[in-house]
Amino acid sequence: MSDPHDSSEGSRLEKLRRLEEMGVDPWGGRFDGHTPIGDVLKLPGDKPEGERPRVRVAGRIVLRRIGGKIHWIDLWDWSTPLRDGERGKIQVMLGQKQIGDEGWALAQNLDLGDLVGVDGTFGKTRTGEPTIFAEKLTVLSKSLQPHPDKWGGMQDVEFRLRHRYLDLVYNAEMLDRSLKRIKIIRAIRSYLDGRGFCEVETPTLHAIAGGAAARPFVTHHNALDIDLFLRIALELHLKRLLVGGIEKVYEIGRVFRNEGISPKHNPEFTMMELYQAYGDYRSMMDVTEGLIVAAVKTVKGLPVDQDAAERLTLPYGEKTIDFTPPFQRALYADLFKQYVGVALDDVPGVHEKAEAAHIALGLKDEKTGTVTIKEHDVLVHELFEHKVESHLLGPVFVHDDPAKLCPLTKRKAGNPNIAERFELYINGMELANAYTELNDPITQEATFRQQLAGLAEEDSMAKMDDDFVRALRHAMPPAGGLGIGIDRLVMLLTNTQTIRDVILFPLLRPH
Repeated sequence: MSDPHDSSEGSRLEKLRRLEEMGVDPWGGRFDGHTPIGDVLKLPGDKPEGERPRVRVAGRIVLRRIGGKIHWIDLWDWSTPLRDGERGKIQVMLGQKQIGDEGWALAQNLDLGDLVGVDGTFGKTRTGEPTIFAEKLTVLSKSLQPHPDKWGGMQDVEFRLRHRYLDLVYNAEMLDRSLKRIKIIRAIRSYLDGRGFCEVETPTLHAIAGGAAARPFVTHHNALDIDLFLRIALELHLKRLLVGGIEKVYEIGRVFRNEGISPKHNPEFTMMELYQAYGDYRSMMDVTEGLIVAAVKTVKGLPVDQDAAERLTLPYGEKTIDFTPPFQRALYADLFKQYVGVALDDVPGVHEKAEAAHIALGLKDEKTGTVTIKEHDVLVHELFEHKVESHLLGPVFVHDDPAKLCPLTKRKAGNPNIAERFELYINGMELANAYTELNDPITQEATFRQQLAGLAEEDSMAKMDDDFVRALRHAMPPAGGLGIGIDRLVMLLTNTQTIRDVILFPLLRPH
């Protein structure tokens, strides 16, 4: 018995012609009543030949073994579970006697990658292999392009990214991860919907690029003859809805930032933002913890609405992350003092630590030789990134940031130097960002003008969003706001090291 490599495109076209000469439609059609292969594999396989359960399946041929009067094929569909890191499949025996002359003629014209339907009985071979003993074969779609064989063809990362459809078929982890992403987002929606949040859709095309400090993609609307921007955030329209009386609102949507590509960044990515009237950043801690725990339970196959009988742990690389609530809460200042070694307000100490950590105190212009000294708060932020974040295995809510680092956040009552903000860190990566939202239109407008003061007039972000400020002037309720990067969350919950493996079609350089 042999295990042939995939046939050439010319050979496949010849087989296509032969199928058409036989009166067979090589592109198939409706095929009702078939059972997912994963469910067939759960059937009892130890019945004697005359008592085997009858089955009907449809799937893709991922392996062929050709013998004399018997052909063996392995069929795969999306229901087959992972087994030892490989996508599960089911073996099919195509015997010349069992499938008849017409079926045997069809079998001679099959290739790796073809989609077929099989009617027969389910049992096990003498070696214990779960097998469908075929009685009828139906061609459902002919693959005209050669598929990668079992031993190679899918090892090259670039090839997999440019042929995601093949990656889903032959890379077991990719399909499993993609289906888990769907379940994670569904769990988030279910959790929020069950707590009275309303999901909305806001515009993707914005007249003003606002809600974040990021470079937008620019497009042009011909009918109105105006430039528009693909949104860089969801925030400002959702806050308008708070003014309008939708007191619990969220959106899960694509945002676009005309910036670099890295293991944690893709120019097009998915954000979840929500806002809750009459809440604050501590309300957002409770919501964040609840929805992430619901997502973790979903990944682990546990009931979302029941307390887990075990600790909610998931692997990430060589580490194990414990998502069992309650999540740790830590003050920004305490963590800074612990890992940097000086207090936040120790200006000489911060500068000394910055120099020791090789963080430049100034940005030198190579042409003029002039140096712009960085502000104290900028150095604090950079030291936190360099010295603290790697220690935050988490999940940990890092809260009460220096106010100058987050100008659009309400100040802590009694301490204007502290902002009511938190960031959720898991495995040293910032996953969620939340605030007690600024609803004072006077302060908001002044902050906008301060932010725009250093930008050139032609800069696409150097525009005041007067309509948003006008909306605030009609009174936005005090509120908590939260943003979560969905792609990063999926990375963490599926043990994935790069964002391109949790996005079905990441941006790539032209081929």
